[in-house]
Amino acid sequence: MRLLRRAVFVGIVALVCGLFAFPVLWLGLTSLRPQSGVYYVHRGTELTLGNFVQVLHNERIVQAFVNSALISTLATVLSLMVTVTSGYMLSRFRGALSRAWFGTIYVFRCVPYISWVLPLYFVTQAWGVYDSYPGLLLPHIAVHICFFSWLMKGFFDGIDPSMEHAALLDGCTRWGAFVRVALPAAVPAIAALAVLCWLFTWNEFLFALILTGQRTPVITVVMAQFVHEMGIEWHLMSATAILALVPAFLLTLFGQKYVIRGLRI
Repeated sequence: MRLLRRAVFVGIVALVCGLFAFPVLWLGLTSLRPQSGVYYVHRGTELTLGNFVQVLHNERIVQAFVNSALISTLATVLSLMVTVTSGYMLSRFRGALSRAWFGTIYVFRCVPYISWVLPLYFVTQAWGVYDSYPGLLLPHIAVHICFFSWLMKGFFDGIDPSMEHAALLDGCTRWGAFVRVALPAAVPAIAALAVLCWLFTWNEFLFALILTGQRTPVITVVMAQFVHEMGIEWHLMSATAILALVPAFLLTLFGQKYVIRGLRI
């Protein structure tokens, strides 16, 4: 009976892993197929790297990769600068300001962010930042602050404040206690949030679609442009998707231990 339960458990795990892995494997296979063989896999096993060469020779796609990387990195850094202090304030202070800030991010978090798109479009147009880095960074930072401040509060709630109290008794200021005691203890949590922030911005499509144009292409929007009136260029779209998976995979691979440690705090 025990062996049967283990076999069932292993079978379920294998099935779930297969369901997740199959689309990625099929995507990789499609990226290596010539255009004529995408719909006719049964005709042979001809594979080619020409799709990747064609994608990397497209200046707009290369520019989109660079823009996406810069926007994701800047949004992550700027968001954490606010989110970490915001979470600490929500965790350690119980005054009117803290309650007002908590209520503000709660209200904004309850509103589906898809409803922000049209107002943000008019705001970026009025401010002259449409189709620019600031015009795309600000919405991402706002979403990150509203969501990740809650997570950061939970992380700081799990850190014993007694060491901070000891630092205050030794003459340290509240800011000094935060920097010297609380912040080092929260490094795993901050690293976990950094990975999540970067991946969210890298994969985001809606803001990028509405708030960018020809000057600031990003990879998710450029990838969607392989769908046009003449059909779908599956081979090029798949090759671009595989290339877009690489930085996300590497970041997750090297940051997974911090994510696991951070989520356990």
